[in-house]
Parts: sequence; structure tokens; C-alpha cells
Amino acid sequence: MNRVLILFVSTVLFITATALPAWSTCDITYEEHLFFTSKDGTEIAGNVFIPQSDDPNQTFPAILFINSWAMEEHEYIVQAAKFAREGYVVLSYSARGWGKSGGKAGIGTEGDMDDVRAAVAWLGENTPTNMEHIGASGISYGAGTSLLALAQVDEIQTAVAMSTFVDVFKHLYGWETSRLTWGSFLIGSGYLTGNMDPILPEIFKDTLHHRDIDLMEAWSVSRSPITWIEAINEKKKPVYICQNFADYMFWPNLIVDYFEQLTGPKKLDLSQGIHASAELKGLAGLPSELWDNTHAWFDYHLKGKENGIMDTPEVTMEVKNTGIRDTFETWESKDLYEKSLALSPRTFFSNGKLTENGPRFARTNRIVSGIPSGATAGIPILSPFADAHINLPILAWIPGLNRLSSVAYQSARQKSTLQLRGAPTLDLWITPSTPDIQIIGYLYDMSKTGLGTLITHGPITKIGMTPDETEMITLEFATTAYDLPPGHKLVLVLDTADPAYGPASLTPFKVKLPISGKRPSVLRLTVR
Repeated sequence: MNRVLILFVSTVLFITATALPAWSTCDITYEEHLFFTSKDGTEIAGNVFIPQSDDPNQTFPAILFINSWAMEEHEYIVQAAKFAREGYVVLSYSARGWGKSGGKAGIGTEGDMDDVRAAVAWLGENTPTNMEHIGASGISYGAGTSLLALAQVDEIQTAVAMSTFVDVFKHLYGWETSRLTWGSFLIGSGYLTGNMDPILPEIFKDTLHHRDIDLMEAWSVSRSPITWIEAINEKKKPVYICQNFADYMFWPNLIVDYFEQLTGPKKLDLSQGIHASAELKGLAGLPSELWDNTHAWFDYHLKGKENGIMDTPEVTMEVKNTGIRDTFETWESKDLYEKSLALSPRTFFSNGKLTENGPRFARTNRIVSGIPSGATAGIPILSPFADAHINLPILAWIPGLNRLSSVAYQSARQKSTLQLRGAPTLDLWITPSTPDIQIIGYLYDMSKTGLGTLITHGPITKIGMTPDETEMITLEFATTAYDLPPGHKLVLVLDTADPAYGPASLTPFKVKLPISGKRPSVLRLTVR
């Protein structure tokens, strides 16, 4: 059924691509159902658009498009046709294990890199490609593979990575937290639409049970673009990254960390949306700033076209609910500063406080697991998508939260707009009752009625702690761009579970939150 759906979508995209008016005067030809052979004999399926010229000696820059997880080589057909009409040879192929390609689908394997090399060789032998001007691109799985290829395949000169992975281990198990929903989606779609390496469901199962983690981390090293970043930096290869704030499959904070370590030409656009959702309009040929930037990026770096793309700000953030993009010359912008708010304990009569002056008195708050608190990141996948794209926010009534299983800390009313930009962090003192615990932090924008709109959230799981021993942990929230309006309060809520994440264990636990001047718990915000 899923293969039928993919075929239907691919056919619609192909008809759209061939029916759309030409973006330039360049005539093109299209070849379907081609195959090339990888180093180990695996047959890789693809398609190619080739610009036509009256000059038999003319060559063109080329772009490789690599499929997303659970998709195949027709995914990019609209954009491929557009690029071809602009004077690019465009080869789209299904990575091994997907579509009509042979082999098994893995993540960043040596075979995947051999497939890229085979694709490059096929271009050289069968198309008028300028072999010194080849770029790679893709969404999700194809994006991470493009970054790996940029580092390991000499002929790839630049990459555009959309909703990319960069650190396989941390994407699967960052902050010792298993990605229950997105992991299930990956494995389930892999079973239904591809020929998946059987090690992948075993690894996912291990994350759910918090076992063999060292083996999984070692397995992930060579498959992660972050491991190979120095090879990109050494040759100053240009990288353009598009990522989405609610991409809880490939946590945006990790992409920012990768981006900061790049030393060559680079650009980062952060948009509202879940994994791969902000890129979908352009994929279907609809107007898209991200895809416009992609065209400009390749035009500059593969054609040498002076179009101003490198004069634009290095970092942009789409501010939630505004449609406005904030711009920054670098990620560590002089326009940003850190604002610290200390937690003051809640009492029997009131929520805790977030203040700039430290805790007003010493007290220990407590939360227990196993009881829904009312705080949540919503229905996994669906709620963040609706929040980002149809303005249906994720809400919680803060006065009605279960005080047994959660604790809330709220700021004073804002006198002016608080412009949150970046990843908030929380240094939190805790005393666990069991070795394995989980804490989920939520930041809300609370109106005067007490209704809280979710801004961002973050999970942390701790395995193997010493019961009844107090220590500090650091909880990292997902990167955000949000304007908290005047008259509203910023609210931090802590509880012990969210349906998006696998639990620490099935054993109930309690967490004490001791707060005092000697042990201050502090929320740190990046503010414009």
C-alpha cells in the first residue's frame, strides 16, 4: 500500500514538473529507470535531467539529490526539473534499500558513500557534467548523507542539507532519552517501505530499554556527519543548512552545534515546523524561501554567479506566529545576551517564582511519577505540526496542573516584549528516590487568564543515579524563536513524563527539588 502511495505521489510530481513552464530557455531531456552499479555490486536506481546545448563540448554543473527515509528517487522531481532548466545536470537516486535500489537501508554506511562515488562516476561517463562543480542535497536521510559525502567524496564541492541528521547517537538517545514516537515512526516506515538493515530495530529497542548504550554510541560514530566535520573544514567546503524548530527527530540544538563548528562558508535558516515540514512547499514547486536560497546557493558555489547569497546574514530564525525572520551575522551574535532567572520554591498557596534576585527562602518541592500532570508537548508529531503550520497552539491551563506530579515556576508580568532566541537551559538540583528518573521541562507563555501556550520543551533522563543523593543536572530545551508579549508571564513547568519519549523505567519514582541560596536552580535564556 505504501509503495503504491509513493508511486502515485511520484507520478503527480513528475506530471507537475513536466507541465510547469520553463524557468529558463534551456531545453532538457529526462531519463527514467536508469541503474548504476556500486562498488559492492549493488544496483542503484535513479533518474536524470540533462540540459541540452548546441555546443557538443559544453559541460554543466551537477547536483545529486538523495532520497529521504521511506522515499525514493522521484521525491525531488519538481525541483530537479527546475534546476535542469537553469542549466544543471540533476541525478536523483534511491539510496540502497529504498525504491528499486538493491541492498539494505542503513545510516551513513560505507556502502552509502560508495553509492555516492558510483553516482559521480556515472555522471562523468554518461552526461556533460563539469566534474569540478558537483553539489549534493537532500531532505532528512538524504541531507545527512549529503553532509557525509561532502566530507568523504572529493568530487562533491558543496551541500545543501534540509532537516538533516548530524549526530546519530544523540538523535536516537540524546540526554539519555529514547525518542519513542519518532523512533517508532522511523522503524515502522522502514519496515513498510524499504529493505532495512535488521540492526536498526535492535538499536532502537536497546534505547527503549537503556541497554548496550556504549555499543550503540560506538556504532554511530562513523555514521555521523559531526565525526567528519574537519574534512569539510580543511577544504572550506560551503554548507547551507535548513532546519525546523520543532524537529524533535533531529533535535535542532544538535544542528546548531554542528553549524557552529563549521569554519568555511555557511548559512543556517531555522524555520517553524516539524521534521521536514517547512521544506514541503518547495518540494511540490510552490513558492519557498528555503528552496529559493538553495537555488541561489548552488548558483553561487557551482556556477560562480554573483547573486548576493553570501552577503545575506549567516543565520536567520523565523519568529513564531509572526512570519518574520530575525537575522544575525553569526550564531554568537552581539545582539543576543543571557538572562538568568533563579527558581524560588512554591508554597502551599502559590506556584514557585522565576526571579532575577535568587530564591526568597529555602524549601524543597516534590514531584512523583505515574500521574498525568496536564503539561505536555501535545500529541506527538501532530500537535507540533498544527502549532507550526495552522496556528493551533499547544495549550495548558497552568492553575489546573496537577501539583502532585508537576511543579510550576512563573515570572513577573513582562513590562515589554521578551524576545527569546536560542536554546534555554536549566541548571536544576534534584534528589531522586530511585537510580533511574526522567524530568521533562516545559516553557509556557501564560496569559492573564492562566492559559499557557507552549514555547518549547526539553527532556532529560538519568540512568544509574544514587538514590537520595542530591546533585545538579542540566536540562536543555529545544532551540526557539518566540516573542513573549507584555503583560504575560514566562512559566517553567517540570514533570516526569511525556508521550514523545520512552520512560526511564516502569518503576515509580519521586524527585525532590531542593532550592536554596547555597544550591540555586537557574533558568538561563538567550534573549534579543
